[in-house]
Amino acid sequence: MTTYILFDEALHILVKAFLASVMLLLTISGIGLAVIETIEKESSDNASPKYFR
Repeated sequence: MTTYILFDEALHILVKAFLASVMLLLTISGIGLAVIETIEKESSDNASPKYFR
């Protein structure tokens, strides 16, 4: 017995996978930007004059 996936079902699966990957990418990039911003704030608060020569 051979089971086939209809084109419509396959298209729905691909669209859901694409949307999930976009949401995951946006979430991870937002977290990454927040981490970078935090690191930059901490490094500018503790900046020593020797770094500005």
